Amino acid sequence: MSREDGSALVETAVSAMIVFTLFFGAMEMCLALYTYHFVSDAAREGTRYAMVRGSSCSGLPSACPAQAADVQNFVQGLGFPGIDATAMTVTTTWPTTGSSCTPSSLPCNNRGNLVQVTVQYQFFIPFAPQSSALTMSSTSQLAISQ
Repeated sequence: MSREDGSALVETAVSAMIVFTLFFGAMEMCLALYTYHFVSDAAREGTRYAMVRGSSCSGLPSACPAQAADVQNFVQGLGFPGIDATAMTVTTTWPTTGSSCTPSSLPCNNRGNLVQVTVQYQFFIPFAPQSSALTMSSTSQLAISQ
């Protein structure tokens, strides 16, 4: 009996270590999925913002027509909880160029042409080196309506 007095304590410590590792790993996976959800939503919201602010937009209170900096400011101002907006990279492009852009302008944000917004975000895993950060990226593309 005296030989087994501390065995329950050791078994509990080992079991608790395994359970807590699994629990915190599941929590981090949930946070990563949460972050990716908001990165993809931010790309879609940025595209919607730019698609109604083309070269012929009117009646909107701000950024008419929208430039890349306007879309970046809009996306970073969305205020998703738990997401550091300053760590978010927003790239807006208007892929249509050349003679298909009538009238010729840069960016080619005429009605019917495309606008594409790409959002990237660095997701840092706690207790891991900074070099192991996950780069989450999402791209959305729509036709300009105004």
